[in-house]
Amino acid sequence: MANINFKGKEIVRNHHLTIPYHELVPDMKKGLSKKPSLNDNLIIHGDNLLALKALLPTYAGKVKCIYIDPPYNTGNEKWAYNDNVNSPMMKEWLGKVVDKDDLTRHDKWLCMMMPRLKLLRELLRDDGVIFVSIDDNEIDNLRLLMDETFGEEGFIGNITIKSTPGGRQSSKNLVQMGDYVVVYGKSATTTLSGLPLSEKHLDYYNREDERGKFLTERLRQHGVAEKREDVPTLYFPIYYNKKENKISTQKRAGYNIEVLPILPEGGDGRWIWSKNKVEKDQDFIEIRKVKRNGGYVYNAFFKKYLNEDMTSKLPSIWLENDFRTEIGTKELKEIFDSEKIFSYPKPVNTILRLLTSATSDDDIILDSFAGSGTTAHATLALNKEDGGNRKFILVEMEDYADKITAERVRRVIKGVKTAKDENLKKGLGGSFSYFELGKPIDAERILKGKDLPTFAEMARYIFYTATGEEFNEKKVNEKTGFIGESKEYQVYLLYKPDMEYLKSTALTLERAETLGKFTGKKRLVFAPAKYLDQEHLERYHVDFAQLPFEIYQKQIK
Repeated sequence: MANINFKGKEIVRNHHLTIPYHELVPDMKKGLSKKPSLNDNLIIHGDNLLALKALLPTYAGKVKCIYIDPPYNTGNEKWAYNDNVNSPMMKEWLGKVVDKDDLTRHDKWLCMMMPRLKLLRELLRDDGVIFVSIDDNEIDNLRLLMDETFGEEGFIGNITIKSTPGGRQSSKNLVQMGDYVVVYGKSATTTLSGLPLSEKHLDYYNREDERGKFLTERLRQHGVAEKREDVPTLYFPIYYNKKENKISTQKRAGYNIEVLPILPEGGDGRWIWSKNKVEKDQDFIEIRKVKRNGGYVYNAFFKKYLNEDMTSKLPSIWLENDFRTEIGTKELKEIFDSEKIFSYPKPVNTILRLLTSATSDDDIILDSFAGSGTTAHATLALNKEDGGNRKFILVEMEDYADKITAERVRRVIKGVKTAKDENLKKGLGGSFSYFELGKPIDAERILKGKDLPTFAEMARYIFYTATGEEFNEKKVNEKTGFIGESKEYQVYLLYKPDMEYLKSTALTLERAETLGKFTGKKRLVFAPAKYLDQEHLERYHVDFAQLPFEIYQKQIK
């Protein structure tokens, strides 16, 4: 497998592991939910690297589809490297705008992308897919980085979109009319569900019988591995009784027409179906005359029936006008009733097509470079269209997260009175919770007793760190200290964000007895201290884990 090398790679390779978990603090005034919840649609304001790490306890391995639109690194975007990595070289990069004259701009971009892609991969389901918008400036570097992160076997394809038909102003020798979407799956078995059949596709199903509408396709293999020697067992004669309109793979009386899979240029080909399938499904086969070399020959076709679940593959080239960048600008103008407020917003139809091909019903969709909020808009529009209940998670670090990103979502949920689209005019419906990225949850802060996290945030951090499994806040019982059940443990946490409580709290015999009847799983109990010997711990099936509060003894002195 090809590897990519760049300045700072060894420093950022495992940077995502060193980042502390952060609290996610709800803002009631900015969301559209009666009670903020991490199980709601989410908009998170804060650095996307930190936010992705904060999402892991709740969403690791649960996201079906990721779409991101990172900086294209054109040199005109005014983005700066802001990851506080412990490296003198990279500390020199901090806060400095990356422009065209920056000789390390590709290195900086790759150092920014690598840890984010690694966290995004952790958030994806095993059958999940990630779409990344990019242009010529970084597509080669991105492909190599994605190969390294997701594996070459995860590559699904590149989509080319004619987003700027008139060409970009920066174009020189060639008219740059489009950009790309790079598509990877978390595993080699990831597949896209495809798109609903278009009117053009439906027109092909122009014949009908008692089973419904159908089209016919050649039974002979064409293209790859089409020759007899490629699959010898699929070369055999099909015998046809024209009078009775019946077929057989065995020579019988009255079956006097022999049909063979002959290639157009001559020579033996092979069938798609086996002998057994031809016999079993012969009612789906048609034998008819076709023109060949100035005469006629008999050929075999099979009927393909139309059904509601049929889809067409996602095309790799999009030439339609629906995906022009200017459409995204017009959509924002309609929603905000104002002139241009955001540069190069993606059109809703672009994201809508991607989501349609990769998601269904209750899937979770994540966009960690949320920008103007197109991904949330597309998610809500798709739910409205097909009755699904997909959920979006947006992360935006810039100051416009509330005034543009979240405000767009508020408006499309409630309705835009001047909109031409009837659904948008009435409102797409839904809700979302707005969160700010809060304080880090790390040992140093806890030891100092500063900015202690809430019980829920501490539980989320402890449970995921200890088990690596999904944290479900609904199962938490703060009164008993129960915070969840993993494959191996029932997990308990004795904690309050109060120094006096922490100084005086320990796992005692009385507390151990309140854990309830043993169900077969060990109890993993986190507490500042314990007053039980190993014999009693074993009797109550407890593994004790001490919270990092040793410094409290010094504070008491």
